[in-house]
Amino acid sequence: MAVPSTNVGLSDIQTEFGGSNPISLSEYYSGGPLVPSGAPAPNGPIPSSGQIAIGQFRCAVAAEFVAATGGSIATVGNYKIHTFTGPGTFTVTNAGNAAGSNTVDYMVQAGGGGGGNNDGGGGGGAGGFRESVPSPAAWTASPRAASGGALPVSATGYPVTVGGGGAKNAAGSNSVFSTITSNGGGRGGNEPGEPGGNGGSGGGASGEPSGSGGSGNTPSRTPSQGEDGGDGSPPTPYTGAAGGGGGGVLNAGTAGFGGGGCYPAPASVGGDGAGTAIAPSSYGTPGPSAPLRYYGGGGGGTASDCHPSTPSPATVKGPSVGGGGKGGKSNEVPQPSGDRNGATNTGGGAGGAGGFGYSCGGSGGSGIVHIRYKFQ
Repeated sequence: MAVPSTNVGLSDIQTEFGGSNPISLSEYYSGGPLVPSGAPAPNGPIPSSGQIAIGQFRCAVAAEFVAATGGSIATVGNYKIHTFTGPGTFTVTNAGNAAGSNTVDYMVQAGGGGGGNNDGGGGGGAGGFRESVPSPAAWTASPRAASGGALPVSATGYPVTVGGGGAKNAAGSNSVFSTITSNGGGRGGNEPGEPGGNGGSGGGASGEPSGSGGSGNTPSRTPSQGEDGGDGSPPTPYTGAAGGGGGGVLNAGTAGFGGGGCYPAPASVGGDGAGTAIAPSSYGTPGPSAPLRYYGGGGGGTASDCHPSTPSPATVKGPSVGGGGKGGKSNEVPQPSGDRNGATNTGGGAGGAGGFGYSCGGSGGSGIVHIRYKFQ
């Protein structure tokens, strides 16, 4: 709708912008409750004070805003945020217009990869992460956000897929919204000698014998959706084998460095995830820059010692920022398997297995989708 181009009356302005009776032109100053600042008016601009004329409203258009249903909905200021932690449909009931809003911003996080099994297992790669940069900058987006990436919408339903985390030694699953696909994280490599899997972020390789870390950002996206996994490290006379850390959204996983039982060694850690303020603080994990919440940390690789009877002088675990699971170390018998898992709805990669024998890596964290738009 728009105000007519000819024979404009007060009733035409009221029909477009609303208002009360009796109609007064003073209700329709720009920036007031009825006419937003910058409302399209080819014969304007519509003044915010002082003299105002009916002719300035010819072809003027009232602001309309996106309205939608689906997922869990939160309100932050003038914005609605729809969060999907499982499959669903984002249904647009009003597509809005340029005078109000007609695009949505997004953050699409895929499921993290599972950790590798046995001595020297690699950490799982984080799920791929994709986000748009808000315009105007109403919140802080991550360094991985795509400028100008907000998506135009129409009045229809958009299926949403939320990727599950990979089981031990398995890739995570993709998350999808509209034209945006984030790819599941690569699996961590099994001992003996398995390379890390490719994916949104690459999985870390096994360390016995050493393998190569998986490639992140597979398939290629711009900006990158994740980084490479770390290489494994073979055993030496003084160190055990160590798996590489899984790649994170922001950083590559580190290479394995022989385990901590015979020789104190640094952990192989998963790469860090990305921080964003697109969603409320009930999602993601805390990180170095509050109030940002972090997603897509890689899983830590295993540090394998010399023998279970040899006391381990260091706890060699590699948690990352953004929900990645901790890598195991040997001499943990039985293995505390819970902290190997990537955190739920962060897309964190799982930690590799620890200990001698046939222990198991963790499961990757499930993904999540946030959709945000201006509603008033």
